[in-house]
Amino acid sequence: MSDHRIGTREEHQAARAELLKREKELTRASDELAGLRRELPWVPIGKVYEFDTEAGPKTLAELFDGRPQLMIYHFMFGPRYKAGCPVCSSGADTYSGAVPHLNARGVTFLCASRAPLDRLQAYKARMGWSFPWVSSGESDFNSDFGASHSAEELRPFLESGQLGPVPSLAADCGTDPAGYLEEAPVLSAFALLDGVVHHTYSTTQRGLECLMGFYGILDRAPRGRDEGAAAPVWIHRHDEYEQGAAA
Repeated sequence: MSDHRIGTREEHQAARAELLKREKELTRASDELAGLRRELPWVPIGKVYEFDTEAGPKTLAELFDGRPQLMIYHFMFGPRYKAGCPVCSSGADTYSGAVPHLNARGVTFLCASRAPLDRLQAYKARMGWSFPWVSSGESDFNSDFGASHSAEELRPFLESGQLGPVPSLAADCGTDPAGYLEEAPVLSAFALLDGVVHHTYSTTQRGLECLMGFYGILDRAPRGRDEGAAAPVWIHRHDEYEQGAAA
């Protein structure tokens, strides 16, 4: 940061006033997009999905837990994983605190993964989380909502040799790149209307940054995210950081 422009308080305030105009434009645009999301057509789900939960087997409709809305984060923790994805884990650190507030607005929130329930529960205990987490097992649920990929789908990317940080992330999860990429992070929203479950919205990639609260904070820090295109993935599980690592 030593080569950053230095100015007077007056110069800073003038530049800050101009930036504030842009920030307000972004806020209004974000509000407009939120409204457009709510206006998307709802798609009835006819297929029956079953999940393993701490309370026994449940259908997708039963996961609503008496509320009219359900949000599921497809957490990357596949059958071949020994531990959950570090990036998914970084966002999950905020979920337990958010659940009561979401419940108060009629929203049930939980995570779903294809790994066996006992492995999910053990990892959840290690991380100190309390949010609900279910196993979708070998059902079609993940693949139907874009959260699982077949070997055929993955082959072109795996054979390209341009895997970026994937080998490192796969090793962190105790699997290989093929096993790691079988899973994908997706946030899906559902509504229960007259006993019928409807799919209302899904997002992935940078659309998931709303779940990673620390990114919004970093965006306002002096160096921002400090991530380059070729930089290694810096995100780790919260119990794996070295003290003062970024100093």
